[in-house]
Amino acid sequence: MNLRIIKSGVLDTIQDLGRHGWQHIGINPAGAMDHFSAELANALVGNDASQPVIEMHFPAAALFFERPSLIALTGADFSAVLNGEHVPCYQPILVNKYSILQFERLNNGARAYLAIEGGIRIDRWLNSYSTHIKAGAGGHAGRALFTDDEVRLHSSFEWAPYLGRNEFEVLPWRVSHYWERQPSEEICILPGREWTRLTEDSQKTLQKQFFQLTPQSDRMGYRLQGEPLQMQTREEIISTAVTFGTLQLLPNGQLTVLMADHQTTGGYPRIGHVISAHHSRLAQVSPGERIRFRITDHATAEKLFIEQQRHLMQVRCACQLKLEQFIHAPH
Repeated sequence: MNLRIIKSGVLDTIQDLGRHGWQHIGINPAGAMDHFSAELANALVGNDASQPVIEMHFPAAALFFERPSLIALTGADFSAVLNGEHVPCYQPILVNKYSILQFERLNNGARAYLAIEGGIRIDRWLNSYSTHIKAGAGGHAGRALFTDDEVRLHSSFEWAPYLGRNEFEVLPWRVSHYWERQPSEEICILPGREWTRLTEDSQKTLQKQFFQLTPQSDRMGYRLQGEPLQMQTREEIISTAVTFGTLQLLPNGQLTVLMADHQTTGGYPRIGHVISAHHSRLAQVSPGERIRFRITDHATAEKLFIEQQRHLMQVRCACQLKLEQFIHAPH
């Protein structure tokens, strides 16, 4: 018994934390755009952080559960509805068989994540479950999920006794996705190899202005619109390695930020790199919204990354304890 797609979304794919170690032969990591939200979803249902999840964009798919399951939704808020009733994000939800999960409207964010206890039963490609659409490999047949697709579930746990005759039950604990002590809308970046080749005025402009995401933004990269930036010189550079979060300066003076499906090398100037701890913040920005960058240093970037990982560790431990208490409590 599985999870059935009864109506496909605009781009729903199976993703994990990425396919690492293959960029030297031209295969990018792919994986979830928002690792932090994907890990929170897995933690809520007691899964290992590396288990695959379903990444959804709005309008998202409608899903039919053929067996009782424990699920969690994180990331963007798409106003989830289960059998006609609204259900929350960032809380575990027990779902009975023959239930339908749908999404009514986009409230905030850009990408939502669905984790299911036990994970999804699919084969790995190059040590990852992530969908690589261009290669047609990984995930579900190397593509987005379509209507009538069946996603095989991996759990062997029997949740039916905990539900009784209820269609679903929202379990009484939730997690917070706020991990920074002083949340800010700014996205921190480290100077890139070609940062010093920007004019002094352009270096200041990059940090004081807002950039708007254009409709051309996707999982491969975000195209930004703002006041054009200028280089001191115009000599070409040798194509070299790039990664998730690399800011490249295009010939027209505009910026592009590489995302999860980025190419493995690039020939545009790398003027900065979004710090790892802010990848999730960047991933939840939608076309039409604005972002602002702030230069930071390696010590701060490392400190923020450690804080984020500490929060995830605390969430995993707390959720595991809560689940064990729930399972062993009288019902």
